[in-house]
Amino acid sequence: MKGVIDRSVLAHPLFTGVSRAHLALLAEELAGPWTAAAEGRRFEARGGARKRAAGAGARYQLVFVDRLVATLIHLRHDLPHAVLAVLFGVDRSTVTRGLGEVRGLLARRGCAVPDRPGLRLRTLEDVFAYAQTENIELRLDATEVQVRRPVAGRGGRRAFVSGKKKQNTMKATVVADGRGRTLWTDTLRPGRMHDVTAARAGGIASCFEHFARVEVLLDDGYLGLGRDHPGQAVTPPRRPRPGALPGRFEQWERDRHGHAADRITVEHALAHHKRWKQLIRWTHRRDRLPDTYRAIASLVSDRSSMT
Repeated sequence: MKGVIDRSVLAHPLFTGVSRAHLALLAEELAGPWTAAAEGRRFEARGGARKRAAGAGARYQLVFVDRLVATLIHLRHDLPHAVLAVLFGVDRSTVTRGLGEVRGLLARRGCAVPDRPGLRLRTLEDVFAYAQTENIELRLDATEVQVRRPVAGRGGRRAFVSGKKKQNTMKATVVADGRGRTLWTDTLRPGRMHDVTAARAGGIASCFEHFARVEVLLDDGYLGLGRDHPGQAVTPPRRPRPGALPGRFEQWERDRHGHAADRITVEHALAHHKRWKQLIRWTHRRDRLPDTYRAIASLVSDRSSMT
């Protein structure tokens, strides 16, 4: 079967969501890990060492660069596997296998560090250590991705019903810096979980304990963290009590507006994530969404660090 579109055209930024220079860097970075993983799978399939010379045997119908491009198109536009198979001139199962391989590689990359080439942040502890070393004030917030409703009669079905969205969702906690550059995102949680509970499950309490000089700007959903970690978890100022002097209300409004203006950059980071269609509404298996979100976050962080 021959592809109906030139594969070089499919690498255009309108399809992949990344520039050609960014695509070249990704191919250079991930080719080695992908080749090693492929050799490991072949070793297991053979049950031992190679019996023929390297390069012998059948050739890949979908080479690594094409698998990378197909994965980026899938993340950006959520094209079905069957459509990608027609575009690249291969079987659908080949596309499905290739997407799973490359998506995992992208998810394990972590997020790029601005002005520090080669350094990537993969855990929340990494982010807090970086923030304390560089004296950076962090911004943290949660976002929800709509998912399909679980099968009726299955345990834990209500766990995904979001009280805020009134939909079945999964929740991601994201950390950004003052310029809206993504630094970290966690394993996604069921949408019913409260924002504070999700942050605590990600280990933020121990990070506050071990990195005492790091400040994190938060919204009203994290008042519990502000109470437990004063001076580090910075939440909006509390509203004055009824009967307070008029000047107190005016000062409270100014302080609250200033806090929102400082924290808005994490909302910008979340908006960059939602430009990738798969994070607008997830229609695939829920257990694949965490890797997908981390893969997209790593790509967005690359673009932010390049500017």
